[in-house]
Amino acid sequence: MSYAVFTTSTFEKEMEDLEKDEQERIIKLYSQLKENPRSGDQLRYDFFREKRIKEKRVYYLVYDDLKIVLMVAISGKKDQQKTINYVISYFDEFREYAESLSKNN
Repeated sequence: MSYAVFTTSTFEKEMEDLEKDEQERIIKLYSQLKENPRSGDQLRYDFFREKRIKEKRVYYLVYDDLKIVLMVAISGKKDQQKTINYVISYFDEFREYAESLSKNN
């Protein structure tokens, strides 16, 4: 069964700041994650993952029970730890958002 891929508003804003080719590679990543949500590297928790695209890292959360992948952040290597800490600090809010998406779709 394939997963639905969603983004947060923060993720969308970060996407707008990327170059066109980076945006296109991330959009291609959506379809890859629909079929294989665990294709990236695990970060601390099995459901928290990252995928490297050139010099950027794309962070996402996998909710198996909801069949949802939630794209939450993009960063460069320099801001990697800060971004990871941000995502971890908002796990509960991201979960609530994913549950609301699941009910509405």
